[in-house]
Order: sequence, then structure tokens, then C-alpha cells
Amino acid sequence: MTNPDGTPDTAPAPHPRFVEALRGLGLDDLTGQVRAFPDATRTAAEAAAAIGCSLGEIVKSLIFEADGVPVLVLMDGASRVDVERVRQELGAGAVKRARADLVRETTGYAIGGVPPFGHRTRTRVLADRGLLDHDVVWAAAGTPHTVFPMDPKSVVSHAGGTLVDVRERMA
Repeated sequence: MTNPDGTPDTAPAPHPRFVEALRGLGLDDLTGQVRAFPDATRTAAEAAAAIGCSLGEIVKSLIFEADGVPVLVLMDGASRVDVERVRQELGAGAVKRARADLVRETTGYAIGGVPPFGHRTRTRVLADRGLLDHDVVWAAAGTPHTVFPMDPKSVVSHAGGTLVDVRERMA
């Protein structure tokens, strides 16, 4: 592909697996709403700055291990996951952040680009209720350079998530 001036188009594109997931969910029109950035948006702060939205409007898709089994936690970008609350919610003996290789193996995506759905394997999903505080949220589209907007209820629904309260509480 080329730009209107004839130069090669080097803009990042959403991950092909994610585009295929959108098709499978009947969300083809969402592909046109994906925003790409030349600089990485791996962190919630980088994504919010690039988009021009609040930190809370970013969806973090985080993989944890609960007794060795991968679990996806969807959290707003302004909050942190309370691992003990996740452990209690799952009835697990131990919960810890997953290593990068397990994240890629489970989801098919690298850390910093994990979308809330469209993963390689089916994983249990916990979605923090704080996501519902916003009309629109932004999530990774399979790469550290791409994001897409969606209403949070649809994000949770398409991810097959269960709404829970797993964010750290302020002291």
C-alpha cells in the first residue's frame, strides 16, 4: 500500500488475528475505527497520551496465572489489579502475573498489544466493574501500536468476561 504522495505506507496495522476475530464477531466495521500510532502505546499512560483520553478510558488486558492456569483480567488504565481479590474471586491457591512467554502462548499477542478478545486460546476473563464508568474505552488491537474504541459493556461481552471488583482500593 502507498500513501497519497506515493511513499510506502508504513503505518502500523491491527494484528491479523485480531482482524479475523472482529470478522468472526460480526464487527468488521470496527476495523476502520482502529487507530495506529508510529510510537508504541504499550502502557496505559502512553496509550492515553496518544489518543488524548483519560487514563481510566484505557483497557488493560492482563494475563495472570491462577494455580498455573492463565486468566485474563480487564482493568481500566487508572487502576491496579489487587491480586488477592483475583485469588479470592477465582478460589485459587495462588495468583501471580504471567511471564511474557505465557502471555504470548495464551493470547497470541505480545505484552503491550493484548486485546480483550480474539485470543489464541479460550481463557477465563474477569472484568473489573470500573470499566463501566466510561461511555467509551480504548483497548489494544493486537499490537503495541494500535488501539480501538468500544463501549465497555460490549468489550466485556465480546471477551466473555464476568464483572467483578478486583481493583486495588485506595487506603
